[in-house]
Amino acid sequence: MKSKRRIWGKNARPYLMLLPTFAIIAIFMIYPIFNTFFLSVQNYVMTNLDEAGFIGLENFKNLLSDDIFWKAAKNSIVWTVANVGLQAFLGLIVALLLNMKFRGRGIFRALMFTPWAVGGMLVALIWSFMFNESVGVVGDLLNKLGIVDGKMSWFSNGTTAMWAMIIANTWRGIPFFAISILSSLQSISTDIYESASVDGANAWTKFWKITLPMIKDTLLMTILLRTIWTLNVVDIIYSMTNGGPNFSTLTIPVYIMLTFNDYLDCGYASAMAVIMILVLLVFSLLYLKIGKYGEEEYY
Repeated sequence: MKSKRRIWGKNARPYLMLLPTFAIIAIFMIYPIFNTFFLSVQNYVMTNLDEAGFIGLENFKNLLSDDIFWKAAKNSIVWTVANVGLQAFLGLIVALLLNMKFRGRGIFRALMFTPWAVGGMLVALIWSFMFNESVGVVGDLLNKLGIVDGKMSWFSNGTTAMWAMIIANTWRGIPFFAISILSSLQSISTDIYESASVDGANAWTKFWKITLPMIKDTLLMTILLRTIWTLNVVDIIYSMTNGGPNFSTLTIPVYIMLTFNDYLDCGYASAMAVIMILVLLVFSLLYLKIGKYGEEEYY
């Protein structure tokens, strides 16, 4: 009997030690998700709690006829596709350059990866100043190059405001792609390239037939991961434009925050959050699927 208790005690000890961690996860992750789903079917406006109560799918029905929501959805797609596309392309170029041997490569690597360490709010502040109509370096540079004539107000036009934010977030995100791709490039044996050179392959053929297939899994997983993160960005958009002008840079996460903070409509904000959770769940499943595919292919 005592031996059984000892065995049970030894087996249970690891789980007991993990209980605090499970409790933290439950409090800070699982509970908020369940609470979001609960509030999404409630009429819960904090300025009118007397009318709070269950309304079923009414919040979701209202979303279907909400022009601002659909505009935010369209902006979210443009924001995510443009950001991830530019970051992947430029990150690949940077990784290929940093994979070459040249003097001072270590310094260039350190400088190139610096933007990734900068917080979103600070990135927004830096680039807002750079795009400033009066003293911004971007407008001054475009004037000197003859691309624009006179001062340019980036944030008074929806298209230029969106691209200003995309440039800022791309600058911040390039290092992540570069780091991920560079680690994959360094795992490719130089013997493969030497054999290809002997067979008469040029630089483009080596890249297309050797490099790209070898880094494919890393590239796809990084794209999916950055898609999830970029779709969730709030700090840069909120700080640079607050979704304006006229909702032209408003994305769904920013709309959720504005609905919750400004209008105090927790139910409607939660309904949008549920939609975001489902969308992000799809991308997360794709990420896990590609990760498993890469492991199977490797083994």
